[in-house]
Amino acid sequence: MKIDLENMSLKELRDLHKAVGRQIDSYEAKKKEQAMAAAQQVAEEHGFSLKELLGGGKAAKTTVAPKYANPDNMSETWTGRGRQPRWVKGHLDAGGSIDDLLIK
Repeated sequence: MKIDLENMSLKELRDLHKAVGRQIDSYEAKKKEQAMAAAQQVAEEHGFSLKELLGGGKAAKTTVAPKYANPDNMSETWTGRGRQPRWVKGHLDAGGSIDDLLIK
């Protein structure tokens, strides 16, 4: 199939663009559906449902109590998870211990 894009009007090009976009979306949806069916089948072969394996969605966020505090500004705290705040890095770079920052 050869399409002469050079001789198409702007309206024809836009219509073609929309049609191609719809076809791509349809193709991706069909492939995703096939992949989900295949994943479900494999999960069932192992005695699980796909929902069980995937955990049924994101877990609810829980609040974690802070474990460390900045001795210079006690309102700055850190749970010990994720990236270290600058004040923690600064303390460690200055030769301090992480245990110095523990909230007692």
